[in-house]
Amino acid sequence: MTAIEFKKVVQKEAQSMRHYAYQLTRNVEDTNDLIQDTMLKAFMYQDKFTDGTNLKGWLYTIMKNTFINNYRRMVKRNTFIDQTENDYYLDSMSHSERNMADQNFVMRDIENAIHKLPMSLKKPFTMNNSGFKYHEIAEILHIPIGTVKTRIFVARRQLREALNSYGNQYGLQNTMVSE
Repeated sequence: MTAIEFKKVVQKEAQSMRHYAYQLTRNVEDTNDLIQDTMLKAFMYQDKFTDGTNLKGWLYTIMKNTFINNYRRMVKRNTFIDQTENDYYLDSMSHSERNMADQNFVMRDIENAIHKLPMSLKKPFTMNNSGFKYHEIAEILHIPIGTVKTRIFVARRQLREALNSYGNQYGLQNTMVSE
């Protein structure tokens, strides 16, 4: 793939990545920055991309790793910016330590819940969260696309049930539809 073709394909994917970037950052400005950083890294490391592989998955991995690295850098500084009108700088070491501890427990519980899923549900679910499209998952796993959609739906429902206590703890409404 030539550099011009690569640029066109990557720029086309940038719009579809906006939703995922916003899920990570929860801020429009940070979303734009994350997408820009991701595109910059994609162009810088274009030679590392192998033609014929999943470009979207590669870009999502770059985005996720960029977000994690930026977050770690921010936590190391132990300073967060208050998003109020005057942009006060707050020393929030104890707050960040508590949040990191909470996040570690939450992440461990999420990973455990995913690990407990049957392999038939876990594989399509994790592939989908890694950026694979339904038809790509169907091709790789040699199953019909309808089966892929069903398994991802069932996996999400089981995870929602397993992690329901976190929704209650943080005051989130239960959005599960009773069957």
